[in-house]
Amino acid sequence: MEVLPLVRCEYLVAIVETETEPKRPTHPSPPRIVAALNARAPYWQPQLVVLAAILLGLALPERLTIGPTWLLPSVEALLLVGLSIAGTHPRARYSRLRRQLAIALIGLVSVVNAVSLGLLSHFLLHGGKEGGRQLIFSGVALWGTNVLLFALWFFELDRGGPIARALGPERNPDFMFVQMADGARFSAPDWKPRMTDYLYTSFTNATAFSPTDTMPLTAAAKWLMTGQALISLTTVVLIVARAVNILA
Repeated sequence: MEVLPLVRCEYLVAIVETETEPKRPTHPSPPRIVAALNARAPYWQPQLVVLAAILLGLALPERLTIGPTWLLPSVEALLLVGLSIAGTHPRARYSRLRRQLAIALIGLVSVVNAVSLGLLSHFLLHGGKEGGRQLIFSGVALWGTNVLLFALWFFELDRGGPIARALGPERNPDFMFVQMADGARFSAPDWKPRMTDYLYTSFTNATAFSPTDTMPLTAAAKWLMTGQALISLTTVVLIVARAVNILA
């Protein structure tokens, strides 16, 4: 019986390992309409998230808002329209001023949501049992707004924000996604998180009250996720549970 040389055996083992190793996938091409939107307005996804948060604010009753129900959402909508128009111009879409205005808009919506949460908590604790069903819907709207807003904060924080991720050199990430881990053979080599990934991270953190599969790496990311978990816990435990008791 002929014995194969050692070099030949190693060569055959290398061929077998190469054939059995799964190929790394590549990013699928987006649909035409998505590709056209990305080319025309690269920030349309976070802008859509901001619009959803504004619409949820309009669903709140007037006793849970600052001034008339339409006032602050109208101001937020005007800022959003201005940012959307600026995003269509190549010179303005990557300007530092535009990013500062975008962060200011997210901050404004976050402050309004926090005030509404405080007013709802005060009403539940001191306002009696009136309007229990409306309180449930308000609590759900505030919880959903919390998910949307923190997804935007994660989007603006990670690696210095979307402008730094698009133009600047590679920076250390603030979040460790599963696709970025060593040995993640089922993601594209050039994989980068998108708005959907930050929405998923925000949703899972708001429901589990802690990180799930995406880990915060920096102090800022940890503080953001901690703040979101506290707000979500307050909304679910204090507001929704209290409203259910009122209905009962």
